[in-house]
Amino acid sequence: MQRLINTLFGTTLLAAATFASAEPVSYTIDASHTSVVSESRHFGTSTIRTRFAAKNGTVTIDTAAKTGMADITIDMTSTLTGIVELDAKLKSISMFDAPGYPEASFVSKAFTFTGDKVAAISGDLTMHGKTNPVTLKSTNFNCYASPLLKKQVCGGDFETTVQRSLWDVKYLIPLVSDDTRLLIQVEAVKD
Repeated sequence: MQRLINTLFGTTLLAAATFASAEPVSYTIDASHTSVVSESRHFGTSTIRTRFAAKNGTVTIDTAAKTGMADITIDMTSTLTGIVELDAKLKSISMFDAPGYPEASFVSKAFTFTGDKVAAISGDLTMHGKTNPVTLKSTNFNCYASPLLKKQVCGGDFETTVQRSLWDVKYLIPLVSDDTRLLIQVEAVKD
């Protein structure tokens, strides 16, 4: 028990020292804890939810300077709704065209902070061969000392609403809504 307490205390001190640092800190996306869920209204009745897995990415945060950088790649071939036929349709040329555009990416331009917490990230979302600006609003952000990894982990939940037609993903509009809510879960491990 004392060993567990010492480990937790030591990693907490390490994380606190790192987070209070005045230098940029770099993190690598933990793909097993990072994904995007899209929500679209189906015939004005129910919501279709689709999950896309993160492929890779990096994040740099400087809490003293209130700046950051993010570059994350999403695997468009990982489309998962729970319905095999719908997954195939979403990956097809009439929707996301995963064979032609197997990846989407988000590259940040600016971070907004509330205190030491990331409140929003503005940047460019590239998908289906098109790039448009988006702002991801934080609904939760936190850093912690992972007792398993013995490293600092930062992450949270972000969201935005986009019009999929801006990326030329127009299939079945307006029967399936153009407005699409994106819910992003992300965790990244300190390098």
